[in-house]
Amino acid sequence: MVEESGERRTGGIVRRGLERQIDDRKLLERPDGAPEFLDSDPWRVLRIQAEFVAGFDALATLGPAVTFFGSARVRPPDPMYDAARALAAELSRRGFAIITGGGPGTMEAANLGAREGRGLSVGLNIELPFEQGLNEYVNLGIEFHYFFVRKTMFVKYAEAFVIFPGGFGTMDELFEALTLIQTGKIVHFPVIMFGSAYWAGLRQWIRDRVLAEGKISAEDLDLMVVTDDIQQAADIVQQYYQRKVLEAQPKERAEPKKSDAQ
Repeated sequence: MVEESGERRTGGIVRRGLERQIDDRKLLERPDGAPEFLDSDPWRVLRIQAEFVAGFDALATLGPAVTFFGSARVRPPDPMYDAARALAAELSRRGFAIITGGGPGTMEAANLGAREGRGLSVGLNIELPFEQGLNEYVNLGIEFHYFFVRKTMFVKYAEAFVIFPGGFGTMDELFEALTLIQTGKIVHFPVIMFGSAYWAGLRQWIRDRVLAEGKISAEDLDLMVVTDDIQQAADIVQQYYQRKVLEAQPKERAEPKKSDAQ
């Protein structure tokens, strides 16, 4: 609705002889059909912001955690399913929460292992056209619409990444972690690639082509560890976390030495 007015002041702005829109009445009117603003970028920004707030709020008190990645297509008795389950259980017994994408396959195996190890089992699910709800072994589940918000949570609350054999999504998470570490965007935490037979070809290609052609530095190869050993993987994570805690403690100030001549 529009009303005539004489002079109106808003802060340092003066409006004279201009029509005035009564915004409250427009706000309270029932819309005809779906409002177009729901598909506008400003509205998406608010929705993205809400997802960040919900994620930060839910995970702020999580404690030390490890994020697992891997194929959604593996099923028992696949050895990688069993390995993810066993490693998650071992890390849970050592006091780590387990974070996954909340879906089937490797994610389900890790969430199951977390439950068996009596740890917190976290699933960060994503809305996809064909998807997947949260698997039954998730204790704390969060639903996301936006990949980049979800990926922020994977990184922000993890002390390490464990990467099991997987497809494009798994590779995306692997190389994003390596890039964030390489560029100093995050602290160098362990990136463990579990299953040497699967990862050997990729690691060799990185060494023989990417490194050989000067596209990465030799020390970049040290950003990742390949193993088939559950205890070794768990030890790497635990030792890293113990060093991190130790380094975060305030250092005691040395007592000044008393002079010999007093």
